[in-house]
Amino acid sequence: MRFKDQVVIVTGATRGIGRAIATAFAKEGAKVVITGRGQETCDSAAKEIGGQGIGSVIGVATDMKNSASLAALVDKVKKDYGQIDVLVNNAGVTRDNLLLLMSEDEWDDVLDTNLKGNFILTRLVAKQMLRKKQGRIINMASVVGISGNAGQANYSASKGGLIAFTKTAARELAGRSITVNAVAPGFIKTDMTDKLSAEVVEGAKKSIPLGELGSPEDIAAAVLFLASPEAKYITGQVLNVDGGMVMA
Repeated sequence: MRFKDQVVIVTGATRGIGRAIATAFAKEGAKVVITGRGQETCDSAAKEIGGQGIGSVIGVATDMKNSASLAALVDKVKKDYGQIDVLVNNAGVTRDNLLLLMSEDEWDDVLDTNLKGNFILTRLVAKQMLRKKQGRIINMASVVGISGNAGQANYSASKGGLIAFTKTAARELAGRSITVNAVAPGFIKTDMTDKLSAEVVEGAKKSIPLGELGSPEDIAAAVLFLASPEAKYITGQVLNVDGGMVMA
């Protein structure tokens, strides 16, 4: 019940890591607002997530590349709940390709969603938190934002940029008791990894000192810690949850 009556926004939470994060907050009593691309999908996910917890869950279809859509999200949360206590910037996309073959559209789509969209939403939410002089912002980075990854120049750049953005926002907002941190997942078992061949998965495991893929719940636990009162003196940090893939 660490988050009873707190209002939490989790973007990109209709499946995978975002869904696990939203579920974890709901189980601890939060009023959770999840986002996704379609309202029907959001409503279905919200109903299922809400059934697992004691908090309330609603879904709001949101376009991370559209500033008006992001503003509408924040306005709805303000109108319905009157406050925003936690923002988890989880939504993101991939458009993988080799550097020399990558199109400008593939670059722009990923950077606009993963970096610019998070900037716009963070700015909107931070204005609400500033009035209350309290808040938690957690950005979903990635180990590839630290180490890079072949075929993901756009994704790696977006996540590396998000890490730098996290540190700068943490410095600017610290005076109002708003913490800003990032979680950098490694190889996490989701519906996307389920589509990979057994050979690829075994190869990935060899690069992980702990020898296994992580779970969405591992990431959710890290996010809840950073949003909790126990982490009130932590800001501007990147918490790698990767089984030891990146040790820096």
